[in-house]
Amino acid sequence: MGKQIERKDFDKQWEELGISNDFLFMKVMQNPELCMELLYRILPDLEIDHIEYPEMQKEIREDMDAKSIRLDVYVKGSKDIIYNIEMQAADTKELPKRSRYYQSMIDLQLLDKGDKSYNKLNKTYIIFICLFDLFGQGRHIYTFENLCKEDTDIAMGDETTKIFLNAMGVMDDVSAGLKAFLEYAAGKKPKDIFVDKLEEAVQKARKNREWRHDYMTLMMRERISYEKGEEHGIELGKELGKELGKELGREEGEIRGTIKTYKELEIPDDVILEKIKVKFHLSGKEAEEHLQNALY
Repeated sequence: MGKQIERKDFDKQWEELGISNDFLFMKVMQNPELCMELLYRILPDLEIDHIEYPEMQKEIREDMDAKSIRLDVYVKGSKDIIYNIEMQAADTKELPKRSRYYQSMIDLQLLDKGDKSYNKLNKTYIIFICLFDLFGQGRHIYTFENLCKEDTDIAMGDETTKIFLNAMGVMDDVSAGLKAFLEYAAGKKPKDIFVDKLEEAVQKARKNREWRHDYMTLMMRERISYEKGEEHGIELGKELGKELGKELGREEGEIRGTIKTYKELEIPDDVILEKIKVKFHLSGKEAEEHLQNALY
């Protein structure tokens, strides 16, 4: 009976998925026409006459000790320009540094070990589509390039660009087409031809049995990993509490151990806060203090 209820929950979740879900976004962007149209709306000044898919949902791991990354959409366009597009629903408070890590890992893959010239590194764009305002200024788009601090007219010329899109933007700072897409990502249904095509692709994706099965498998693995992580976090917390002894106390050690494990599982901070509030009977303020203390 429990498994039947669990399966129904997964089925219901699948039927409610939208373009803001990274799994579904990755699948929909396998359509080169839709992917290229999205890039045009984000980067209208670029000439993109075609795109290639080196790998979808590309996983990069340079060595056994390095943290692996999974890219939602990784494509190569005209003039061998690399585009990495990520859908980000939750504010994990780490996107700027994550973009830095993504850039470094992508560069490692682009440059062969025998290459002696760094000029072979491709021009790259790392793009995050966020359902929140990461920088709190109300803009729909924040674009970053490496410029000279003393004279912003001087560009470093490393040909790396990082873009953070904000579906909650309020300024009149992007085209009507890009604004329509961002509204769609936020759950609205603006009148727009491209949005209609995306919605049709989403509906079609939901009917794909293979993708449905892949998603169910992924969710089940994440749930098992999450539950194991909770158990490990409690045990780790107990051990940490013992090590810290009277300095912090047993409960503080358990809380820190639990937070550490959640962070290793890449669980968003807002979810961690709710989990430790319930598990350790903390107020919102107490939970935030514990989270900050565990991180610094």
